[in-house]
Amino acid sequence: MISRQDIQMRDPFVYLQGDTYYLYGTTDADCWRGNGGGFSVYTSRDLISFDPPVEVFKANNGFWGRENFWAPEMYRYQDVYYLFASFKAPGTRRATSILKADHPLGPFVPWGERAVTPEEWECLDGTLYIDREGKPWIVFCHEWVQEGGGTICARRLKEDLSGAQGEPILLLSAQIVPWTARVRHSSGVYGHVTDGPYLYQGKSRLWMLWSSLTDEGYAAGLSWSETGLVTGPWQHMEQPLCRGDGGHGMFFHDKQGLLYLTVHSPNKTPLERPVFIRAEDQGDRITLIGDGREEG
Repeated sequence: MISRQDIQMRDPFVYLQGDTYYLYGTTDADCWRGNGGGFSVYTSRDLISFDPPVEVFKANNGFWGRENFWAPEMYRYQDVYYLFASFKAPGTRRATSILKADHPLGPFVPWGERAVTPEEWECLDGTLYIDREGKPWIVFCHEWVQEGGGTICARRLKEDLSGAQGEPILLLSAQIVPWTARVRHSSGVYGHVTDGPYLYQGKSRLWMLWSSLTDEGYAAGLSWSETGLVTGPWQHMEQPLCRGDGGHGMFFHDKQGLLYLTVHSPNKTPLERPVFIRAEDQGDRITLIGDGREEG
């Protein structure tokens, strides 16, 4: 068995099915450089001890992605399992692709169009959202390293998730959100980061969890839709939900129905680890209980 503290992972994502938690995330030892290897999943009964990782996706020579295998998110939709993940290749802009399998353990294979984010944009961190009418959307980041980026957008997907339909809709721009900081990229570009959107239908609000950089480091904050629709308009909490150099996360319920936030912390390779933080939905706000770093 493996303890949480021994799992190097960015962008954790938890899926509960039956008695088993499935923990997905960015698992390449150095996800910033070199060829991407694939994705693995850790399974657990208690989120404390984990079984050795199982490889769920291995890119073959025909797959377009070559590097930066980032942020896999796994969803069950119409009794099939889908992995949304970001990839990049030399001469090709970063994009989110969709993979498909018959089981949470895979093996996942490419599904549908090469990418479901705009080909002319640098994009990452696509997440699935099913609206009130049962229609699928992808919510994703237009990366801040490209002009017009530093934003989060939504785009309709085909019913079978095999591709996108329609144009992207702007949901938010990080530069107008009070808690974000303007930062400089190694390329010399200045901007406001958007990372890891995740939509959560709370007791009375549709929330969007997303991450950015602050004057104190990496953080995750909350926005909410005034209409309860993915198209917004979206309003923003004044302060981050999770500070202390932790972010890119999601909400999930444990076996007892308790709400948790998972993020990776610290935001530094190779030290990043998944943490699980108890959360409480109070209707007009979500609060955290502890910081999860001292547990298990």
